[in-house]
Formats: sequence, structure tokens, C-alpha cells
Amino acid sequence: MYLRQYWAKFGPTTLFVLLWSSGAIFSRWGLDNGSSFAILTWRFIIALAFLSFLCIQRHRFLPPKGSRLKTAWVGLLIIGGYSICYLLALANSITPGMLATIMGVQPIITLWIIERNFTATRLLGLLIALAGLVLVVAQSLFNTSLSLTGMIYALVALLCMSFGAISQKKLQLAPMDALPLQYVVSLVLCLLFVPFQPFRASFDIGFIIPVLWLAMIISVVAQLLLYRLLTTGNLVNVTSLFYLVPGVTALMDYIFLGNKMSWLSLAGMGAIIVGLLFVFKKPKAIIVEETVD
Repeated sequence: MYLRQYWAKFGPTTLFVLLWSSGAIFSRWGLDNGSSFAILTWRFIIALAFLSFLCIQRHRFLPPKGSRLKTAWVGLLIIGGYSICYLLALANSITPGMLATIMGVQPIITLWIIERNFTATRLLGLLIALAGLVLVVAQSLFNTSLSLTGMIYALVALLCMSFGAISQKKLQLAPMDALPLQYVVSLVLCLLFVPFQPFRASFDIGFIIPVLWLAMIISVVAQLLLYRLLTTGNLVNVTSLFYLVPGVTALMDYIFLGNKMSWLSLAGMGAIIVGLLFVFKKPKAIIVEETVD
């Protein structure tokens, strides 16, 4: 009974963070056997094929009329634009640590845009979590060499994810109603870049397994979980979960690949958890006492 209650309350969030964090491990494996745009293209194709199969089962592919153009636009932002600019930032000398730090500004942007009367506690929590994120990725930050082109792509990725998440929240569509069309337009956008980018795929186990994981587990299962969280939860709280991803990825890297976490990373994870406690803390209700004459 207790486990069922825990899963209902925290299960989707926990599963999302674990699955999303695994994406970096499988991406690194796949990049040893293929180029980034080959992985992204096949990832989108397989994800779309899997979603199409699910749509056949539910006898519906497109979202309701009147919301299709907006759904497609949101998909271009949160899936296509974000994924492509993220890859191009990495390809132009921006390290994963620097990119993670830039993307860490997203919850603060979201807070500033949608919560006009946000509390100082929430802002403090986000800043503490951002500082913790910097500690987690400190080694990568120290090794970075800034590139103007790479920074531009990183900032565009930040804007795509920030405004894409806000727009997805406003759509108020069931995740399966939005995702298939969004992957159609994202795949088209990706194919427009392919002629101008390296395209190499080995099609051995080191390429196929990562692509299948990224396509079906990350692009479908984790993305559906993200959309569910965006639909039912507070937008700032949901986007702040991304602070956990680099630390959980580092933990997976240690568990599965044996790469030890530094004390700096562990301290950063602690700071992130403390920061998120401030972010998720509910403000105390103000009790107004009535006087009776």
C-alpha cells in the first residue's frame, strides 16, 4: 500500500529523471560508432515509427483541429530545435559541462516569465541548485574553450527548451495527442541539416542499441513522462528537475562504467538537492483571524 502511494506521488518524476539521465550514457556509446546527426536522424525515424504504431492502436494520429499548427510549432522548439542546437553546440567546442550550466538557467527564466509573484525562497533554491550544477560539471567547465558559434547554438537551445516547455504547458493536450506530429516536424527539420553535417553510422551493436534506447526509451517513454509532468505539475518545479540529470548521469557512469565521482561532484549533488527542497517548499498559508464583535 505504501509503495503504491509512493509510486503515485513520486514514481513518474523518479522514472523521468533516471531515464533522461541515461540518455548521456547511451549517446556517448553511440557516438563511438556513428556521427551525431546519424544518431539523431535514426532516433527520430524509429521514435516516429513506434509512435505511429501506438497511434494505429488508438485510432488517432493528429491532435484536435485548431491545435495542430501550434502543436507542430511547439515540437519544432522543444524537440527539433533544442536537439539540433544542442548537438551543434557540442560540435562547436562547447563542452557538456558548459552546455549543462547554460541550460541550468532555464528554470530561472521560466520562473521569471510565468511566476510574477515568486518568493525569494524559490529563487534562492534555483540559484543554490545552479551553483550545485556548476560543481558537478566543474571539471568540464575548466576544460572548455569558448566558441562564439558554439555559444550561439547553446543559447538558442536554451531558448528553444525554455519557450517550448512554456508553450507545451499551455497546449493542455494529452501527451500522445501532441508527440507524433511533433516528431514529424522535428524529423523534417533534422533532415534539412543532414546534407551539411557529417553522417556516419556503423550499424553494429554499438550503434544499434544506443539508437534504439534513445529512440524508444528517451524520445518516447521519457518524453511522454515529461509532457505528463508539464501538464499536471508546476512548470518551474518540473524544469528544475533537469538540475538532477548531470549528477545522476555521473552516478550511472560510476555504477555501470566504473568512472569515480569526485568529491566536488558529490558536494554539487548535495547542493542541488538542498536547492530543490527550497524550490519545492510550499509557502505557508496565511491565517487571517476574524474578530467577533
